[in-house]
Amino acid sequence: MSDIDVVLRRLDETSDACLERLFAFLRIPSISAQPAHAMDCQAAAEWLSADLTSMGFATEICPTGGHPVVLARRDGPAGAPHVLFYGHYDVQPVDPLALWDSPPFEPILKKRPDGSEEIVARGAADDKGQVMTFVEACRALIDVTGGLPVGVTFVIEGEEESGGEHLPGFLASRKDDLKADIALICDTGMPGPGRPAITAMLRGLCGEEVTIHASSCDLHSGMFGNAARNPIEVLCHALASLRDRDTGRITLPGFYDGVPDLPDTLRAQWKEIGLDDAAILGPFGLSEPGGEKGYTALEQIWARPTCEINGITGGYAGDGFKTVLPAKASAKVSFRLVGTQDPEKIRAEFRARIQAFLPSDCRAEFVAHGGSCASVVPDTLPALQLALGALKDEWGVEAVVTGCGGSIPVVGDMQTILGLQSLLIGFGLDDDRIHSPNEKYDLSSFKKGARSWVRVLQVLGHVTSEGLTETGKKA
Repeated sequence: MSDIDVVLRRLDETSDACLERLFAFLRIPSISAQPAHAMDCQAAAEWLSADLTSMGFATEICPTGGHPVVLARRDGPAGAPHVLFYGHYDVQPVDPLALWDSPPFEPILKKRPDGSEEIVARGAADDKGQVMTFVEACRALIDVTGGLPVGVTFVIEGEEESGGEHLPGFLASRKDDLKADIALICDTGMPGPGRPAITAMLRGLCGEEVTIHASSCDLHSGMFGNAARNPIEVLCHALASLRDRDTGRITLPGFYDGVPDLPDTLRAQWKEIGLDDAAILGPFGLSEPGGEKGYTALEQIWARPTCEINGITGGYAGDGFKTVLPAKASAKVSFRLVGTQDPEKIRAEFRARIQAFLPSDCRAEFVAHGGSCASVVPDTLPALQLALGALKDEWGVEAVVTGCGGSIPVVGDMQTILGLQSLLIGFGLDDDRIHSPNEKYDLSSFKKGARSWVRVLQVLGHVTSEGLTETGKKA
């Protein structure tokens, strides 16, 4: 029997103890957004620190301007790569409490009608259960082999659910202590039960708020209609020009610069997942994608850029009717970015477009609401291919490379501050009810997640640091 078979058997034989440790972690109400739970966040950091110390990690609880970061390190064999594992110990508030079927910080194992089981508690999936899959994998490897196949550094923060304000500063201040070859993040999910995935594409973001001013005060529309400029009308004309109504494409000059074509192989892989337009849009009363023509809803969410009007205000919107000609109108617009799109270039083009629609007697005021580039892991990155193979070995099916419609700031921080590519390997499911009452994590996700990490760490340890990260180099 190989070492990896012995380690996997060890995980299976100690699954009850693994679950007991997770339940102890879940009982700590580490709600970072609520000051009343500050000591609970400290307690969660101390619990995790003690657990990692017991496994031979050099561990430190690092103060920040908010909740502490747990930093732990254990070296691997000489010449082996070093990985940085990120997660978070804080959780969302539990409100509304009345909608929970069991107390949120008293974890239970609940059996479903089909006989499968799920762990129910706040933080079960987001992110304590996911963090502990990696911890338990490390524990089994150390218990069986006496060490780890790669060096491992843990960075587990306590503010992810409340904005993560202090993490970038922490990463910058401890940059020398966080040197690694690649980052591993377990805070994502699988496209379906039994189908493992690595999220390799995260969209960037450019947020803008625009207010168009006209008259010095609201005017009577009967007395001044036609004679005075209506800023709502001006704003609507400008916003409507952002998207071509026939093709669905965004019309800003250079908007698609840096947007890669979707490879046919990836498109075929995503089609096999079974998330067609009806599956994605149907539950919300929709039937067809509303963006670029020629792309499925899934392709538009994971791999295409977008421009969305998130809110628009102006004039009178209360009950009844008021014949007012408003003095100003505002809109909030977000751009989700892919590839190498430049958020600041797009911001400048958006502002220029609005300005081009301004008639006399109107002026525009802009407020920026953040900007970040997309994050893409090259499909030629050896670490990605090795991890995909390890996941296939565990789950018995091809692991899928997926995208994510949203933005995960820590991935950008890892890249810009530490110079690290990130592999997002998570085992959550769409029905885990994260951030909602009755949050759950499938027991199979927890058990097979830990087994998956054993396989991933083992294959990453088979190559040198250079062989792990050098794009285009055969692993």
